[in-house]
Amino acid sequence: MAALALVPLLAELAGQPFYITLVTRILIFALAATGLNLVLGYGGMISMGHALYIGVGAYAVGILSSYGVTSGWIHLGAALACGGLIALLIGAISLRTSGVGYIMITLAFAQMLYFLVVSLRQFGGDDGLPLASRSDFSGLPLSNPNVLYYLVFVVLAVTLYCFRRLVHARFGMLLRGAKCNPRRMAALGFPLLRYRLLAYVISAQVCVIAGLLMANLTNFVSPSYMHWAVSGELLVMVVLGGLGTLMGPVVGALCMLILEEVLSSLPFTLPYGLDEVVRSHWLGLMGLFIIVVTLALRRGLYGALIAGKEKLS
Repeated sequence: MAALALVPLLAELAGQPFYITLVTRILIFALAATGLNLVLGYGGMISMGHALYIGVGAYAVGILSSYGVTSGWIHLGAALACGGLIALLIGAISLRTSGVGYIMITLAFAQMLYFLVVSLRQFGGDDGLPLASRSDFSGLPLSNPNVLYYLVFVVLAVTLYCFRRLVHARFGMLLRGAKCNPRRMAALGFPLLRYRLLAYVISAQVCVIAGLLMANLTNFVSPSYMHWAVSGELLVMVVLGGLGTLMGPVVGALCMLILEEVLSSLPFTLPYGLDEVVRSHWLGLMGLFIIVVTLALRRGLYGALIAGKEKLS
């Protein structure tokens, strides 16, 4: 986190402002993956619909700004209200199932709302919607890349701190207990549905905030933010970094998106013309990397670091 705090300074010294935008995008995905990790890593609930809430946050900014509402606080309040209501409804239905049924219901709800947004021609439909203006948070100029970067960084840091407190509190212990042995927890008299639903709503709200920040970064909102593939990417980030670890989603997002950027553009030359092969088939190489890490490091990249530290101590 200390290294991430220095990114704008290092990018300016290197004369590469593009890196500020790149790392801002990575931190936004890390924030969304951190939200997903609460239900996936700590609660054992595999959701394939969390991209839906990124879209809710983004479209709250896009739709309100198209009507001349520029206040970031109104954008945030509307996004959290809509996201919370949708999460409460979807969670109340999907959490009554388990296993594949839960996965498919979350996926189905996300795809339903994705196609609903695509059909809204007045808000760009499949083509998306350019922002009329960015969110105005009491004079914070989010058009300045450095200001936006540090806003995202602070939101991520605060979220990590709050989640650290949450997972070590009674609520977090109960959530982890329900993941390990739900029948025993229910037999002890704990209302599992209530706690899991609360965790699901909190998780969704973090993704809503990530969507709001993403809209301000790209100055554009698109239905693609809500597509199931984005939910899959978030899931991979959590697994890659380490399920049920605080910093795992951040490490997973950093590794996955930096590797994606390096392989797709390949800023250096390889012998025997291999650079062109890598650029053409970078998705296959990404998949191979994820498979190797998943098989070799069952606890993920950050989880493996923690395990190694425990062995040394």
